[in-house]
Amino acid sequence: MSTASGYGGSGRDGSGRTVSGRDGSGRNASSRSDSGRTVPARSASGRAASGRTAYARNAPAHSAPGRTASVPTPTPTRSAFRRAFDALSAPVATRANALHAGAWWLWALGLAVAASRTTNPLLLGLIVGVAGYVVAARRTDAPWARSYGAFVKLGLFVVALRVLFSVFLGSPIPGTHLLFTLPEVPLPDWAQGVRIGGRVTAEQVLFAVYDGAKLATLLICVGAANALANPARLLKSLPGALYEAGVAVVVAMTFAPNMVADVVRLRTARRLRGRPTGGVRAVLQIGLPVLEGALERSVAVAASMDARGYGRTAHVPASVRRTTNVLTLGGLLGICAGSYGLLAAEGAGYGLPLLGAGLLAAVAGLRLGGRRTVRTRYRPDRWGARSWLVAGSGVAVAVLMIRANAYAPEALHPGVVPLAAPELPLLPALSILVGLVPAFVAPVPEENP
Repeated sequence: MSTASGYGGSGRDGSGRTVSGRDGSGRNASSRSDSGRTVPARSASGRAASGRTAYARNAPAHSAPGRTASVPTPTPTRSAFRRAFDALSAPVATRANALHAGAWWLWALGLAVAASRTTNPLLLGLIVGVAGYVVAARRTDAPWARSYGAFVKLGLFVVALRVLFSVFLGSPIPGTHLLFTLPEVPLPDWAQGVRIGGRVTAEQVLFAVYDGAKLATLLICVGAANALANPARLLKSLPGALYEAGVAVVVAMTFAPNMVADVVRLRTARRLRGRPTGGVRAVLQIGLPVLEGALERSVAVAASMDARGYGRTAHVPASVRRTTNVLTLGGLLGICAGSYGLLAAEGAGYGLPLLGAGLLAAVAGLRLGGRRTVRTRYRPDRWGARSWLVAGSGVAVAVLMIRANAYAPEALHPGVVPLAAPELPLLPALSILVGLVPAFVAPVPEENP
Protein backbone atom coordinates (compact mmCIF):
# COMPACT_ATOMS: atom_id res chain seq x y z
CA MET A 1 0.00 0.00 0.00
CA SER A 2 1.36 3.43 -0.86
CA THR A 3 0.52 6.89 0.37
CA ALA A 4 0.92 9.98 -1.82
CA SER A 5 0.05 13.62 -1.35
CA GLY A 6 -1.50 16.00 -3.89
CA TYR A 7 0.07 18.77 -5.86
CA GLY A 8 3.49 19.56 -4.48
CA GLY A 9 3.10 16.94 -1.75
CA SER A 10 5.10 13.83 -0.95
CA GLY A 11 4.35 10.19 -0.27
CA ARG A 12 5.96 6.83 0.38
CA ASP A 13 5.43 3.84 -1.86
CA GLY A 14 5.45 0.21 -0.97
CA SER A 15 9.19 -0.21 -1.49
CA GLY A 16 10.03 2.42 1.03
CA ARG A 17 11.07 5.13 -1.44
CA THR A 18 10.00 8.71 -0.85
CA VAL A 19 8.34 10.29 -3.88
CA SER A 20 7.81 14.01 -4.29
CA GLY A 21 6.04 15.48 -7.32
CA ARG A 22 4.13 18.40 -8.63
CA ASP A 23 1.13 16.60 -9.98
CA GLY A 24 -0.25 13.19 -10.52
CA SER A 25 1.35 12.84 -13.93
CA GLY A 26 4.81 12.66 -12.44
CA ARG A 27 6.13 15.84 -14.02
CA ASN A 28 9.10 17.45 -12.35
CA ALA A 29 9.10 14.63 -9.87
CA SER A 30 12.10 13.00 -8.28
CA SER A 31 12.49 9.84 -6.22
CA ARG A 32 15.03 9.06 -3.59
CA SER A 33 16.17 5.51 -3.02
CA ASP A 34 17.17 3.97 0.27
CA SER A 35 20.84 4.60 -0.45
CA GLY A 36 20.23 8.35 -0.74
CA ARG A 37 20.68 8.50 -4.54
CA THR A 38 18.12 10.57 -6.40
CA VAL A 39 16.64 8.86 -9.47
CA PRO A 40 14.16 10.39 -11.94
CA ALA A 41 10.59 9.38 -11.57
CA ARG A 42 8.65 8.26 -14.64
CA SER A 43 5.44 9.71 -15.91
CA ALA A 44 2.41 7.81 -16.98
CA SER A 45 3.80 7.53 -20.49
CA GLY A 46 6.89 5.75 -19.23
CA ARG A 47 9.40 8.51 -20.09
CA ALA A 48 11.72 9.98 -17.54
CA ALA A 49 10.35 13.20 -16.12
CA SER A 50 13.76 14.75 -15.70
CA GLY A 51 14.30 14.52 -19.45
CA ARG A 52 11.22 16.63 -20.14
CA THR A 53 12.09 19.62 -17.99
CA ALA A 54 14.95 22.06 -18.38
CA TYR A 55 15.58 24.98 -16.06
CA ALA A 56 16.75 28.21 -17.69
CA ARG A 57 18.71 30.83 -15.82
CA ASN A 58 16.96 33.77 -17.44
CA ALA A 59 13.44 32.37 -17.58
CA PRO A 60 10.72 35.02 -17.79
CA ALA A 61 8.64 35.66 -14.71
CA HIS A 62 5.35 34.79 -16.36
CA SER A 63 6.40 31.28 -17.33
CA ALA A 64 4.66 28.39 -15.72
CA PRO A 65 6.40 26.78 -12.76
CA GLY A 66 8.59 23.92 -13.89
CA ARG A 67 8.06 24.70 -17.59
CA THR A 68 10.93 25.04 -20.03
CA ALA A 69 11.74 28.62 -20.99
CA SER A 70 12.75 28.96 -24.63
CA VAL A 71 15.76 31.22 -25.03
CA PRO A 72 16.27 32.42 -28.64
CA THR A 73 19.66 31.40 -29.98
CA PRO A 74 21.26 33.98 -32.27
CA THR A 75 22.09 32.51 -35.68
CA PRO A 76 25.65 33.34 -36.67
CA THR A 77 25.90 35.23 -39.93
CA ARG A 78 28.42 33.79 -42.39
CA SER A 79 30.96 36.11 -43.83
CA ALA A 80 31.06 36.93 -47.51
CA PHE A 81 34.34 35.05 -47.83
CA ARG A 82 32.78 31.92 -46.34
CA ARG A 83 29.79 32.11 -48.68
CA ALA A 84 32.09 32.54 -51.67
CA PHE A 85 34.21 29.58 -50.53
CA ASP A 86 31.12 27.37 -50.17
CA ALA A 87 29.99 28.39 -53.65
CA LEU A 88 33.35 27.52 -55.20
CA SER A 89 33.97 24.30 -53.25
CA ALA A 90 33.43 21.17 -55.28
CA PRO A 91 30.08 19.48 -54.63
CA VAL A 92 29.36 15.79 -54.82
CA ALA A 93 28.76 14.79 -58.43
CA THR A 94 25.17 14.11 -59.40
CA ARG A 95 23.33 13.81 -62.66
CA ALA A 96 22.41 17.50 -62.54
CA ASN A 97 25.88 18.94 -61.89
CA ALA A 98 28.08 16.39 -63.67
CA LEU A 99 30.95 17.91 -65.61
CA HIS A 100 30.63 17.93 -69.39
CA ALA A 101 32.80 15.27 -71.03
CA GLY A 102 34.07 17.75 -73.60
CA ALA A 103 35.58 19.89 -70.82
CA TRP A 104 37.82 17.02 -69.76
CA TRP A 105 39.01 16.52 -73.33
CA LEU A 106 39.81 20.21 -73.78
CA TRP A 107 41.73 20.18 -70.50
CA ALA A 108 43.72 17.08 -71.53
CA LEU A 109 44.42 18.42 -75.01
CA GLY A 110 45.72 21.63 -73.45
CA LEU A 111 48.17 19.62 -71.37
CA ALA A 112 49.16 17.64 -74.48
CA VAL A 113 49.88 20.85 -76.40
CA ALA A 114 52.01 22.05 -73.50
CA ALA A 115 53.92 18.76 -73.52
CA SER A 116 54.57 19.07 -77.24
CA ARG A 117 56.30 22.42 -76.71
CA THR A 118 59.11 21.12 -74.52
CA THR A 119 61.60 18.27 -74.17
CA ASN A 120 62.64 19.17 -70.63
CA PRO A 121 62.12 15.97 -68.62
CA LEU A 122 61.40 17.96 -65.46
CA LEU A 123 58.54 19.84 -67.10
CA LEU A 124 57.25 16.67 -68.75
CA GLY A 125 57.30 14.91 -65.42
CA LEU A 126 55.40 17.83 -63.89
CA ILE A 127 52.72 17.54 -66.60
CA VAL A 128 52.39 13.82 -65.91
CA GLY A 129 52.14 14.54 -62.19
CA VAL A 130 49.40 17.14 -62.72
CA ALA A 131 47.42 14.77 -64.93
CA GLY A 132 47.85 11.89 -62.49
CA TYR A 133 46.76 13.98 -59.49
CA VAL A 134 43.61 15.16 -61.22
CA VAL A 135 42.79 11.62 -62.36
CA ALA A 136 43.31 10.25 -58.84
CA ALA A 137 41.11 12.99 -57.36
CA ARG A 138 38.22 12.94 -59.83
CA ARG A 139 37.91 9.59 -61.56
CA THR A 140 35.17 7.11 -60.73
CA ASP A 141 35.10 3.34 -60.39
CA ALA A 142 33.65 2.81 -63.87
CA PRO A 143 35.44 0.31 -66.13
CA TRP A 144 36.49 3.00 -68.61
CA ALA A 145 38.06 4.98 -65.75
CA ARG A 146 40.73 2.31 -65.25
CA SER A 147 42.45 3.03 -68.55
CA TYR A 148 44.89 5.57 -67.11
CA GLY A 149 47.25 2.89 -65.81
CA ALA A 150 47.32 1.23 -69.22
CA PHE A 151 48.31 4.52 -70.86
CA VAL A 152 51.08 5.05 -68.30
CA LYS A 153 52.46 1.60 -69.08
CA LEU A 154 52.17 2.34 -72.79
CA GLY A 155 54.14 5.55 -72.28
CA LEU A 156 56.93 3.71 -70.48
CA PHE A 157 56.99 1.18 -73.28
CA VAL A 158 57.32 4.00 -75.82
CA VAL A 159 60.31 5.45 -73.96
CA ALA A 160 62.01 2.05 -73.79
CA LEU A 161 61.30 1.36 -77.47
CA ARG A 162 62.69 4.76 -78.48
CA VAL A 163 65.90 4.08 -76.56
CA LEU A 164 66.25 0.62 -78.12
CA PHE A 165 65.84 2.03 -81.62
CA SER A 166 68.47 4.64 -80.88
CA VAL A 167 70.89 2.02 -79.55
CA PHE A 168 70.51 -0.54 -82.32
CA LEU A 169 69.78 1.73 -85.30
CA GLY A 170 72.03 4.61 -84.38
CA SER A 171 71.31 8.30 -84.00
CA PRO A 172 72.46 11.46 -85.84
CA ILE A 173 73.36 13.05 -82.50
CA PRO A 174 77.15 13.22 -82.15
CA GLY A 175 78.67 12.29 -78.85
CA THR A 176 81.99 11.95 -77.10
CA HIS A 177 80.97 9.94 -74.02
CA LEU A 178 81.14 6.37 -75.27
CA LEU A 179 79.07 3.87 -73.33
CA PHE A 180 79.69 0.65 -75.29
CA THR A 181 80.14 -0.58 -78.85
CA LEU A 182 77.88 -3.07 -80.59
CA PRO A 183 78.85 -5.19 -83.60
CA GLU A 184 77.98 -3.17 -86.69
CA VAL A 185 76.26 -4.76 -89.67
CA PRO A 186 77.72 -3.57 -93.02
CA LEU A 187 75.11 -2.02 -95.32
CA PRO A 188 75.25 -1.20 -99.06
CA ASP A 189 76.02 2.25 -100.36
CA TRP A 190 72.40 3.08 -101.12
CA ALA A 191 71.63 2.79 -97.37
CA GLN A 192 73.95 5.57 -96.33
CA GLY A 193 72.86 7.36 -93.18
CA VAL A 194 71.45 4.16 -91.70
CA ARG A 195 73.46 1.85 -89.53
CA ILE A 196 72.77 -1.17 -87.38
CA GLY A 197 74.94 -1.43 -84.28
CA GLY A 198 78.15 0.48 -83.75
CA ARG A 199 79.04 3.08 -81.15
CA VAL A 200 76.53 4.01 -78.46
CA THR A 201 77.12 7.32 -76.70
CA ALA A 202 75.51 8.89 -73.68
CA GLU A 203 74.38 11.89 -75.73
CA GLN A 204 72.33 9.83 -78.16
CA VAL A 205 70.72 7.79 -75.38
CA LEU A 206 69.80 10.97 -73.48
CA PHE A 207 68.33 12.51 -76.62
CA ALA A 208 66.25 9.36 -77.18
CA VAL A 209 65.00 9.52 -73.58
CA TYR A 210 63.94 13.16 -74.02
CA ASP A 211 62.19 12.43 -77.31
CA GLY A 212 60.44 9.34 -75.99
CA ALA A 213 59.36 11.14 -72.81
CA LYS A 214 57.57 13.79 -74.86
CA LEU A 215 55.61 11.19 -76.82
CA ALA A 216 54.86 9.27 -73.63
CA THR A 217 53.49 12.43 -71.99
CA LEU A 218 51.18 13.01 -74.95
CA LEU A 219 49.81 9.48 -74.57
CA ILE A 220 49.35 9.91 -70.81
CA CYS A 221 47.39 13.13 -71.34
CA VAL A 222 45.07 11.30 -73.73
CA GLY A 223 44.77 8.52 -71.15
CA ALA A 224 43.75 11.08 -68.53
CA ALA A 225 40.91 12.25 -70.77
CA ASN A 226 39.79 8.66 -71.33
CA ALA A 227 39.78 8.01 -67.58
CA LEU A 228 37.80 11.14 -66.68
CA ALA A 229 35.36 11.62 -69.57
CA ASN A 230 32.48 9.18 -69.88
CA PRO A 231 32.62 7.96 -73.50
CA ALA A 232 28.88 7.34 -73.68
CA ARG A 233 28.09 10.87 -72.51
CA LEU A 234 30.70 12.27 -74.87
CA LEU A 235 29.04 10.52 -77.82
CA LYS A 236 25.67 11.67 -76.55
CA SER A 237 26.88 15.27 -76.71
CA LEU A 238 27.73 15.03 -80.41
CA PRO A 239 25.86 17.47 -82.66
CA GLY A 240 22.95 16.27 -84.74
CA ALA A 241 25.02 16.14 -87.94
CA LEU A 242 27.20 13.42 -86.39
CA TYR A 243 24.32 11.46 -84.92
CA GLU A 244 24.70 8.48 -87.27
CA ALA A 245 28.44 8.30 -86.71
CA GLY A 246 27.91 8.46 -82.95
CA VAL A 247 25.44 5.58 -83.01
CA ALA A 248 27.85 3.49 -85.10
CA VAL A 249 30.65 4.16 -82.63
CA VAL A 250 28.42 3.22 -79.68
CA VAL A 251 27.43 -0.06 -81.34
CA ALA A 252 31.08 -0.80 -82.15
CA MET A 253 32.15 -0.04 -78.59
CA THR A 254 29.55 -2.38 -77.10
CA PHE A 255 30.21 -5.26 -79.54
CA ALA A 256 33.59 -6.33 -78.14
CA PRO A 257 32.57 -6.31 -74.43
CA ASN A 258 29.45 -8.33 -75.18
CA MET A 259 31.46 -10.86 -77.15
CA VAL A 260 33.98 -11.21 -74.33
CA ALA A 261 31.14 -11.73 -71.86
CA ASP A 262 29.67 -14.47 -74.10
CA VAL A 263 33.03 -16.23 -74.30
CA VAL A 264 33.45 -16.16 -70.51
CA ARG A 265 29.91 -17.45 -70.00
CA LEU A 266 30.36 -20.33 -72.45
CA ARG A 267 33.75 -21.31 -71.01
CA THR A 268 32.26 -21.38 -67.52
CA ALA A 269 29.36 -23.53 -68.72
CA ARG A 270 31.73 -26.01 -70.39
CA ARG A 271 33.89 -26.16 -67.28
CA LEU A 272 30.86 -26.94 -65.10
CA ARG A 273 29.87 -29.73 -67.48
CA GLY A 274 33.34 -31.23 -67.29
CA ARG A 275 34.27 -30.41 -70.87
CA PRO A 276 37.66 -28.99 -71.92
CA THR A 277 37.96 -25.23 -72.47
CA GLY A 278 41.30 -25.26 -74.31
CA GLY A 279 42.43 -26.56 -77.65
CA VAL A 280 41.32 -26.05 -81.22
CA ARG A 281 38.18 -28.16 -80.88
CA ALA A 282 37.01 -26.29 -77.78
CA VAL A 283 37.64 -22.96 -79.45
CA LEU A 284 35.54 -23.99 -82.45
CA GLN A 285 32.72 -25.24 -80.23
CA ILE A 286 32.75 -21.97 -78.26
CA GLY A 287 33.11 -19.73 -81.30
CA LEU A 288 29.94 -20.91 -83.04
CA PRO A 289 27.52 -19.96 -80.20
CA VAL A 290 29.37 -16.66 -79.78
CA LEU A 291 28.84 -15.78 -83.45
CA GLU A 292 25.18 -16.83 -83.24
CA GLY A 293 24.69 -14.58 -80.21
CA ALA A 294 26.41 -11.67 -81.97
CA LEU A 295 24.10 -12.05 -84.99
CA GLU A 296 21.00 -12.25 -82.81
CA ARG A 297 22.12 -9.17 -80.91
CA SER A 298 22.74 -7.30 -84.17
CA VAL A 299 19.24 -8.10 -85.41
CA ALA A 300 17.76 -6.95 -82.09
CA VAL A 301 19.71 -3.70 -82.21
CA ALA A 302 18.65 -3.07 -85.81
CA ALA A 303 14.99 -3.68 -84.91
CA SER A 304 15.16 -1.33 -81.92
CA MET A 305 16.86 1.37 -84.01
CA ASP A 306 14.20 1.10 -86.69
CA ALA A 307 11.45 1.29 -84.07
CA ARG A 308 13.00 4.50 -82.72
CA GLY A 309 13.08 6.14 -86.14
CA TYR A 310 16.79 5.89 -86.82
CA GLY A 311 17.83 7.19 -90.25
CA ARG A 312 14.83 9.41 -90.84
CA THR A 313 15.84 12.86 -92.07
CA ALA A 314 14.06 16.11 -92.76
CA HIS A 315 13.94 17.84 -96.12
CA VAL A 316 16.77 20.35 -96.53
CA PRO A 317 17.43 22.46 -99.66
CA ALA A 318 20.36 21.46 -101.85
CA SER A 319 22.13 24.77 -101.29
CA VAL A 320 22.13 24.20 -97.53
CA ARG A 321 23.53 20.71 -97.99
CA ARG A 322 26.38 21.97 -100.19
CA THR A 323 27.17 24.79 -97.76
CA THR A 324 27.20 22.31 -94.91
CA ASN A 325 29.65 20.02 -96.69
CA VAL A 326 32.00 22.87 -97.60
CA LEU A 327 32.02 24.33 -94.09
CA THR A 328 32.44 20.97 -92.37
CA LEU A 329 35.25 19.68 -94.60
CA GLY A 330 37.02 23.04 -94.66
CA GLY A 331 36.73 23.37 -90.91
CA LEU A 332 38.11 19.90 -90.29
CA LEU A 333 41.04 20.58 -92.62
CA GLY A 334 41.69 23.84 -90.77
CA ILE A 335 41.61 22.04 -87.43
CA CYS A 336 44.09 19.43 -88.65
CA ALA A 337 46.45 22.05 -90.07
CA GLY A 338 46.16 24.24 -86.97
CA SER A 339 46.79 21.28 -84.65
CA TYR A 340 49.87 20.34 -86.65
CA GLY A 341 51.08 23.91 -86.38
CA LEU A 342 50.64 23.92 -82.61
CA LEU A 343 52.42 20.60 -82.20
CA ALA A 344 55.29 21.60 -84.51
CA ALA A 345 58.16 23.66 -83.20
CA GLU A 346 57.88 26.50 -85.74
CA GLY A 347 54.13 26.57 -86.38
CA ALA A 348 52.87 28.54 -83.38
CA GLY A 349 52.48 31.69 -85.48
CA TYR A 350 49.90 30.29 -87.91
CA GLY A 351 48.67 27.29 -85.92
CA LEU A 352 46.46 29.08 -83.43
CA PRO A 353 44.62 31.38 -85.93
CA LEU A 354 44.12 28.50 -88.35
CA LEU A 355 42.82 26.29 -85.56
CA GLY A 356 40.35 28.98 -84.47
CA ALA A 357 39.09 29.55 -88.01
CA GLY A 358 38.72 25.80 -88.56
CA LEU A 359 36.75 25.41 -85.34
CA LEU A 360 34.36 28.20 -86.28
CA ALA A 361 33.81 26.77 -89.77
CA ALA A 362 33.31 23.23 -88.44
CA VAL A 363 30.83 24.39 -85.79
CA ALA A 364 28.85 26.32 -88.41
CA GLY A 365 28.81 23.32 -90.74
CA LEU A 366 27.72 20.94 -87.99
CA ARG A 367 25.05 23.39 -86.92
CA LEU A 368 23.60 23.49 -90.41
CA GLY A 369 23.94 19.74 -90.81
CA GLY A 370 21.95 19.15 -87.66
CA ARG A 371 18.85 20.49 -89.39
CA ARG A 372 18.63 17.25 -91.37
CA THR A 373 18.31 15.12 -88.24
CA VAL A 374 14.86 15.00 -86.68
CA ARG A 375 15.43 13.76 -83.17
CA THR A 376 15.20 14.82 -79.56
CA ARG A 377 17.80 14.55 -76.82
CA TYR A 378 16.86 13.21 -73.41
CA ARG A 379 18.45 15.11 -70.49
CA PRO A 380 21.26 16.81 -72.42
CA ASP A 381 24.51 17.58 -70.61
CA ARG A 382 24.92 21.23 -69.72
CA TRP A 383 28.09 23.26 -70.06
CA GLY A 384 28.20 25.15 -66.78
CA ALA A 385 30.67 27.41 -65.00
CA ARG A 386 32.75 24.50 -63.70
CA SER A 387 33.09 23.11 -67.22
CA TRP A 388 34.39 26.48 -68.36
CA LEU A 389 36.92 26.53 -65.51
CA VAL A 390 38.19 23.02 -66.30
CA ALA A 391 38.45 23.62 -70.05
CA GLY A 392 39.92 27.08 -69.50
CA SER A 393 42.67 25.74 -67.23
CA GLY A 394 43.87 23.38 -69.97
CA VAL A 395 43.75 26.11 -72.60
CA ALA A 396 45.64 28.45 -70.26
CA VAL A 397 48.41 25.87 -69.77
CA ALA A 398 48.79 25.48 -73.54
CA VAL A 399 48.86 29.24 -74.19
CA LEU A 400 51.35 29.93 -71.40
CA MET A 401 53.69 27.18 -72.58
CA ILE A 402 53.54 28.45 -76.16
CA ARG A 403 54.38 31.89 -74.82
CA ALA A 404 57.26 30.44 -72.79
CA ASN A 405 58.98 29.31 -75.98
CA ALA A 406 59.51 32.99 -76.81
CA TYR A 407 61.35 33.97 -73.62
CA ALA A 408 62.87 30.68 -72.38
CA PRO A 409 63.58 28.39 -75.36
CA GLU A 410 66.82 27.04 -73.86
CA ALA A 411 65.11 25.98 -70.64
CA LEU A 412 62.27 24.24 -72.49
CA HIS A 413 64.64 22.42 -74.86
CA PRO A 414 67.78 21.47 -72.92
CA GLY A 415 70.74 20.45 -75.03
CA VAL A 416 72.50 17.12 -74.90
CA VAL A 417 75.77 18.21 -76.54
CA PRO A 418 77.59 18.86 -74.30
CA LEU A 419 75.99 16.85 -71.53
CA ALA A 420 74.28 19.04 -68.93
CA ALA A 421 71.64 18.49 -66.27
CA PRO A 422 68.26 20.02 -67.19
CA GLU A 423 67.03 22.95 -65.13
CA LEU A 424 63.49 23.61 -63.94
CA PRO A 425 62.32 27.06 -65.18
CA LEU A 426 60.08 28.77 -62.65
CA LEU A 427 57.49 30.48 -64.85
CA PRO A 428 56.78 27.49 -67.15
CA ALA A 429 56.48 25.25 -64.06
CA LEU A 430 53.93 27.62 -62.52
CA SER A 431 52.08 27.65 -65.84
CA ILE A 432 51.75 23.87 -65.74
CA LEU A 433 50.40 23.99 -62.17
CA VAL A 434 47.37 25.86 -63.51
CA GLY A 435 46.26 22.46 -64.78
CA LEU A 436 45.47 21.44 -61.17
CA VAL A 437 42.31 23.57 -61.19
CA PRO A 438 40.00 20.60 -62.03
CA ALA A 439 41.12 18.81 -58.86
CA PHE A 440 39.45 21.57 -56.82
CA VAL A 441 36.49 22.78 -58.89
CA ALA A 442 35.22 19.63 -60.62
CA PRO A 443 32.42 17.77 -58.78
CA VAL A 444 33.66 15.00 -56.52
CA PRO A 445 32.50 11.50 -57.56
CA GLU A 446 30.25 9.72 -55.09
CA GLU A 447 32.94 7.07 -54.53
CA ASN A 448 35.44 9.78 -53.46
CA PRO A 449 33.47 12.25 -51.34
